[in-house]
Amino acid sequence: MGETGAGAVPWLPVRPGTGRFLVLAGVFVCAACGLVYELELVALASYLIGDSVTQASIVLSVMVFAMGIGSLAAKRLRRYAAAGFGAVEAVLALVGGSSAMVLYAVFAWTGGWGGLWADGPRVLLVAFSLAIGLLIGAEVPLLMELIQRIRRQDAGGAVADLFAADYVGALVGGLAFPFVLLPFLGQLTGALVTGTVNVAVGAALVLGLFRRDLSRRARRLLIAVNVVVLAVLACATVLADDFEHAARRAMFGPDVRVALRTGLQEVVLAGGTGGRPLGLFLDGRSRAGDGDERRFHEALVQPAMAGPHARVLILGGGDGLAAREVLRHRDVRRVDLVEADPGLVRLARRDPGLSALNEHALDDPRLRVVGPDAFGRLRATATGGYDVVVSDLPGPGVTEGMKLYSQEFYGIARRVLAPGGRLAVHAGPVLHRPRAFWTVDATLRAAGLRATAYRLAGPAAAAPGAPGDWGFLLAVEGGRAPALRLPAGVRPLTLTPGSLAAAAASAAGTRVPGLPPSTLVHPRH
Repeated sequence: MGETGAGAVPWLPVRPGTGRFLVLAGVFVCAACGLVYELELVALASYLIGDSVTQASIVLSVMVFAMGIGSLAAKRLRRYAAAGFGAVEAVLALVGGSSAMVLYAVFAWTGGWGGLWADGPRVLLVAFSLAIGLLIGAEVPLLMELIQRIRRQDAGGAVADLFAADYVGALVGGLAFPFVLLPFLGQLTGALVTGTVNVAVGAALVLGLFRRDLSRRARRLLIAVNVVVLAVLACATVLADDFEHAARRAMFGPDVRVALRTGLQEVVLAGGTGGRPLGLFLDGRSRAGDGDERRFHEALVQPAMAGPHARVLILGGGDGLAAREVLRHRDVRRVDLVEADPGLVRLARRDPGLSALNEHALDDPRLRVVGPDAFGRLRATATGGYDVVVSDLPGPGVTEGMKLYSQEFYGIARRVLAPGGRLAVHAGPVLHRPRAFWTVDATLRAAGLRATAYRLAGPAAAAPGAPGDWGFLLAVEGGRAPALRLPAGVRPLTLTPGSLAAAAASAAGTRVPGLPPSTLVHPRH
């Protein structure tokens, strides 16, 4: 692409002051789009891979590094600032706008990053972060050159104006992503629409304001490139819903019948009607499937009920499955359920498949939903307020709930247990993450609790996102670790005294000694 020399003052279709304002407005919009791409990568990687702290660190550190490299590389394009900026924005819009769809497609059609794609998520995440960072970094020197061509000013003033527009645009993009794009458009369409805005503004700025800077051939080529990018993004936007449905069928099977974003997570229900087993997936992680959820929830709940259990607190468990096991005991007087996602609770009450699976436990008069904040609920509970506390949470590897596996949290849980009370904890897979599992045990001990570990093999035919095994800890205050036994009056369908003893022996063989506890300010999972 050719254009006039670096020292030339271009002919402008508007007054210099107006032209300068339009360039800064373009900086504002492009900065907003760039931050949306960053947040989109972090959000989708956290959903697909898990551990949001790690994913955010990877995306942001790689992207900032790449921005520096891109800024240095763009120095060679300053002579062709208008054409270079137009090309950079077109490529950035295509790469950033399509990044979410590409990540989701590879995840859906490669079996959840299995086999050859075992390291695929982070490789692809780094590749997109690097590419987007390079392109965002290249914008700054090119825009600096363009704004100086309109009206020369001291370098400090030009930099101040440029970065003010850039930072304000980043603020708008950062707020628009969680409050507008994600809830109203979703991850895929939101990224595609952002790319469309990006390429449209970049093309309008260059072809409208600096068209005399471009040779005829450069103008034609830039128009053609932008038309192609717009067409690709528009087609992808139109097909986004069909693509998402196909991807869900690839991940969760052909029986997907409910897929919704509640505001906190994506909830997918597959099957559950016509005699087909129900599969429940929360942010891609299998929560119930293939009939194995009863094994999981009986193992979590029933050993804790082998003692006083008139007052029970369930942390998590908005699907009602742990509540079903608790309410099988007729002498339970009160069950308080703390669930962060009210949308999941509503679905568990109203969906015919899920409500049948939880045996309408959420409609039992003994149960009440008491709020979304487990930490706050425990802090507000009187000493000795519960006979049993059931922690039915995803596991210590999920960053958003890591504080609920901390020494401080278990210290509060210990206080609310009545004499002889028991705390049941789902502590994640044992074989896949033994250090995380045994760190939970060390954290319970640091909080003054003594726990017995036990482990069950995971689903025989693992659904997407299902763990290979399930690890549990049953804890009591001080003294000796509790013995695993089954409660009187209720006969579990999947557990026997022998299977519980085998589960304890299986977990004991994986012990990792000498681990420090996890705290709020020093999480170790």
